[in-house]
Amino acid sequence: MQFDRLTSEMRRLAIEAGARIMAIYDGPDFEVKSKSDASPVTEADEAADALISAGLRAAFPEVALVTEEQAATHGQTLSTFLIVDPLDGTKEFVQRRGDFTVNIAYVENGVPVRGVVYAPAKGRLFYTTADGRSVEETGPFGAQPGATHPIGVNAMPDNRALMVVASKSHRDRATDDYIAQYGVRDMTSAGSSLKFCLVATGEADLYPRLGRTMEWDTAAGDAVLRGAGGEVVRFDDHSALTYGKPGFENPFFIAYAPGVLLHPQG
Repeated sequence: MQFDRLTSEMRRLAIEAGARIMAIYDGPDFEVKSKSDASPVTEADEAADALISAGLRAAFPEVALVTEEQAATHGQTLSTFLIVDPLDGTKEFVQRRGDFTVNIAYVENGVPVRGVVYAPAKGRLFYTTADGRSVEETGPFGAQPGATHPIGVNAMPDNRALMVVASKSHRDRATDDYIAQYGVRDMTSAGSSLKFCLVATGEADLYPRLGRTMEWDTAAGDAVLRGAGGEVVRFDDHSALTYGKPGFENPFFIAYAPGVLLHPQG
């Protein structure tokens, strides 16, 4: 894989998809349909998916593609592939809360090594560079990359006063009980893969997810977090979260800055 070209294409497609999404978001009411699993889907999901899928298949025809909105891609058995969630946080989009993202990632041998997370309504763009390090680009976002700055996890988190981020739409008692085992300074909530990015920038130290997610929900944010020095592990045994699992479904997981002392009951 030519990582400089991959970075350029993923960034370009995420920004173009974000523009399509925002045109619908800022327009009149849009139709919300239900998929077979009862999750919502809108014309923005579908338009962004069509744009990104066409772009990736044209640029990297030799690389397998998995995308949330194309069920025909979900039956593959893969270890190296591109994976897309064209609009992560559809519930946030529908409620016009802004916490939705465009996610594109490249997984190599089960590890998400490159990714882009774009939150168009928030004006935040995170991605891994050709050398695998993570940056945040400051807008406005155009065809050519603008100013970027390296991002990194909180190198010395205070385990007596951690900053924790949790899901905005999928918070439950089990998550609250787990978080209660830590010394917490403050908590914030965020939708979509932005939670990974908040840990990646040091704005949060810990993000536990005790709920169902799919690999397209997490791969891009996972890549950005890893490129910023963070880690993502399974909740049950603290082994590394891997990709290319049957059905592309994740177990519960914990994303964190390595200085966080994970609770042994995790």
